[in-house]
Amino acid sequence: MLSQLFTSLQIKKVQLKNRIAISPMCQYSATDGFATDWHLVHLGSRASGGAGLIIQEATAVSPEGRISPGDLGIWTDAHIEKFVQINQFIESQDAVPGIQLAHAGRKASVSRPWEGNKKLDPAQGGWQTVAPSAIGYHENEVAPEALDAIGIQKVRTDFQLATKRAVQAGFKVMEIHAAHGYLLHQFLSPLSNLRTDEYGGSFENRIRFTLEIVAAVQVEWPEHLPLIVRISATDWAEGGWTLEESIALSQILKEKGVDLIDVSSGGLVSHQQIPLGPNYQVPFAERIKKETGILTGAVGLITEAHQAEEIIASGQADLVLLARASLRDPNVGLTFAHDLQAETVWPKQYERAKK
Repeated sequence: MLSQLFTSLQIKKVQLKNRIAISPMCQYSATDGFATDWHLVHLGSRASGGAGLIIQEATAVSPEGRISPGDLGIWTDAHIEKFVQINQFIESQDAVPGIQLAHAGRKASVSRPWEGNKKLDPAQGGWQTVAPSAIGYHENEVAPEALDAIGIQKVRTDFQLATKRAVQAGFKVMEIHAAHGYLLHQFLSPLSNLRTDEYGGSFENRIRFTLEIVAAVQVEWPEHLPLIVRISATDWAEGGWTLEESIALSQILKEKGVDLIDVSSGGLVSHQQIPLGPNYQVPFAERIKKETGILTGAVGLITEAHQAEEIIASGQADLVLLARASLRDPNVGLTFAHDLQAETVWPKQYERAKK
């Protein structure tokens, strides 16, 4: 039987050779935002490993938007050159290069995971964080500054200019990060957004900033290329952002020209209660797809070929995005093709492993 996972997907003028995408995964290995050969090998190996779409890790639109000092950035034209090299290699492997633009908000200025993932003060190379409201992610940390009108305009401009650079760098898919407790998600959720102006309170006000960022990106992003928004479908916390709100936002984003919703969850508050298990987030992607008609991507503990195949074949989502599974196996696309006995083009250098 023909594998549905290894059918192509056309989104606007971009054709993905299969339904496997490599999810953005921070490597914490940049210096001043600059990509290195680590990123070339990391991203390039997953392209030669058979995935159809390779989405670069959360790439900060400003220095203060980085999660850690090791994050990639795209806030200066000088960052472009290495991305061009990486993207050219990805495309040489018949894969599509994508980028996730991000601003960490109150979750910024922390050390790398292997250095403790601790909040950094200026003496440790950290910086002042910003957020919709002056509420820290942890109770005992220095609170972020609440963004004023000038700060909000700066973030919009930063996203627009970053998009312009992303086009110059040769990215063919754009993802806006509005999930996992980072800045846009902080505006969406009433747990982190206590504003009383036009950006806080009602659903319409809380989604305003995300819609403004989408519009800012669309000024520079070509209409013929896919635009994705990643959301957390639920905060997994009482009084937080809900699946019903995610469905409503997804409908609006579809009407605004967004092509696909990358459906994750959680990350906003430290007291979240997530029932982890295989496919635990897939029902969110399915609900959003069925109730709005927009394309969706499913993520979260998708680790096996037949599991991924079932998600696509049953119509629960249009893409599967793999993270940890691809860290364990850079050739995960080829591995899944082998496991499903599906036809796909292997790099000539690897063809002896097909059987």
